[in-house]
Amino acid sequence: MKLFVEGRKNTFSLLRSQIHKEDRVIWFHMASLGEYEQGVPVMKRVKELFPKHKILVSFYSPSGYEIKKNSPLADLVIYLPLDTAKNAKLFLDYVHPELTIFVKYEFWPNILNELNRRNIQTVLISGGFREDQLFFKMNNNWFRKPLEAFDYFFVQNEKSKLLLNSIGFYNVKVSGDTRFDRVANQLQQNNKLEFIEEFIDGELCIVAGSTWTEDESFLKEFIVQNKLNVKIIIAPHSIDRDRIRSFQKAISSPSILYSEKDGKQLSDYDIMIIDTIGLLTKIYSYADIAYVGGAVGTTGLHNILEPATFGIPIITGPNLDKFPEAVKLKAVKGLYSVNSKFELINIFEKLIRDSEFRHKTGNISKQYIEHNVGATKLISAYLENNYVKMEEN
Repeated sequence: MKLFVEGRKNTFSLLRSQIHKEDRVIWFHMASLGEYEQGVPVMKRVKELFPKHKILVSFYSPSGYEIKKNSPLADLVIYLPLDTAKNAKLFLDYVHPELTIFVKYEFWPNILNELNRRNIQTVLISGGFREDQLFFKMNNNWFRKPLEAFDYFFVQNEKSKLLLNSIGFYNVKVSGDTRFDRVANQLQQNNKLEFIEEFIDGELCIVAGSTWTEDESFLKEFIVQNKLNVKIIIAPHSIDRDRIRSFQKAISSPSILYSEKDGKQLSDYDIMIIDTIGLLTKIYSYADIAYVGGAVGTTGLHNILEPATFGIPIITGPNLDKFPEAVKLKAVKGLYSVNSKFELINIFEKLIRDSEFRHKTGNISKQYIEHNVGATKLISAYLENNYVKMEEN
């Protein structure tokens, strides 16, 4: 909350010093880190299409801003100011964007209405809509008016398209989710981490990513009972030193923190805990099995697509309802959700012991990614056809 409040105090001063009247600006807005990852493929393409424009990125959440405030894809990264009518006008006076791209589901009425009033070209990408949103529950134009700001909606699924159609918006295309393009591209990157190779030392490896306390309670039970030759890497969602130390004390297996790895014989340890950020995607490339956190409790499932692109089986907690990609991957048996520690132990042991089952499950995950890439290409084609003239002018 402190970051949320303090960070916004600098927004307008940053805009005054970094954005000038003669600058041509394309503005991307996203809620947090997950939406940023969805925006990355399109941002890269926009930089190619409009090399003379400045790229502004705004975040609502500190968890996105603090990690990506120095992103090389953007000329400036800021917090979005609070959505008041006064702030919306002042913000757009400073930014004066020629094109605005919102990612997924950030709908701020004052800002959108001001974009519409100024006739600033605005697009939504990877959009997701649900019946319980006020646009569809309330038969009131006040709730729907902000959507008029969008020249075009690129949505993730047919359901979102039909919901928009039902309230009179037909400027919609089902493009899918740009996150598939983002994670598929990871296969072309250098994912080598020598310390992980030393730690694994040829053994089977489980990577548990973005874990919360509830996830770690499940994992602890498996670790305590585990008699199999398997290495385990845990990357908690938040780096809480006390929680990590408590977890280490509760397990019998020898464990080591990433921050303490230097000078140690890493192959001597069974558990490694990654007490830093920014390495998880590369670490997934070494996994034989992935556990993705957030779905045991109510915090929200983290990104299952990152491990899926490497063709590995995925295990999560049971709370998947708000995550359609997880529901779909579960339906085709590339993902298994567990309701208890007992179920987690069972599926881990089956995947470890049965290599044919493990590889088959992993291939399903990989194919799921491959069948869903292409959203960026559709969005890029639209931008080329409709906005490339900005650069020519």
